[in-house]
Amino acid sequence: MRLRNIPRARSTIEAHQDVIKEAEKQKGCWEKVFGNTAPIHIEIGMGKGRFLLQMAAGNPNVNYIGIERYSSVLLRAIERYDTQEFQDLMNVRFLCMDAHDLENIFAPGEVERIYLNFSDPWPKARHAQRRLTSLSFLERYGNIIQPGGRVEFKTDNQALFQFSLEQVEAVEGWGLEGYTCDLHHDEAMNRGNVMTEYEEKFSEKGNPIYKLIAVRNK
Repeated sequence: MRLRNIPRARSTIEAHQDVIKEAEKQKGCWEKVFGNTAPIHIEIGMGKGRFLLQMAAGNPNVNYIGIERYSSVLLRAIERYDTQEFQDLMNVRFLCMDAHDLENIFAPGEVERIYLNFSDPWPKARHAQRRLTSLSFLERYGNIIQPGGRVEFKTDNQALFQFSLEQVEAVEGWGLEGYTCDLHHDEAMNRGNVMTEYEEKFSEKGNPIYKLIAVRNK
């Protein structure tokens, strides 16, 4: 699906105080950005921000960073963030960047948890390494996440989910903590679940939601 360009997106993002510019300079110093030493959770491909903002509102002792590569999508997230519902949040920052650059932004062990929600499945085999659960991305995550840190992945795409399970089992230093092929009917895995916009839409159509949790072992 082609994204509609919003001309004011770039200027709005550049002017917003909680969108971090020149993020490479914050590598190893994110506690200074937030002004505390709370754990850092990041969502890669956060879309319009519903999941990230609700997580931040419910967990004030965790710092959240939303990563979105498309400025027109990030604009919608920060517009939601600026509403009265979320105006008191102090534990949220945003980055407009590509996930390939994560290691330039975060120091080893600086991130505790990574969320991947309804990522692009890149269905063609030749594009497999672009999938956010591919070996190459799991290796990137391993270079920024602390031992015991987790990657939580949700999708409605069965083929992508099977691919992701295989990738976690194949990559060194990662283990599978748990998974489900029907999240909303799995009491244990669904406990505390916060739905994204896509998740709600897919669920209303009767689509099962798949989820896995991968853990960094060392």
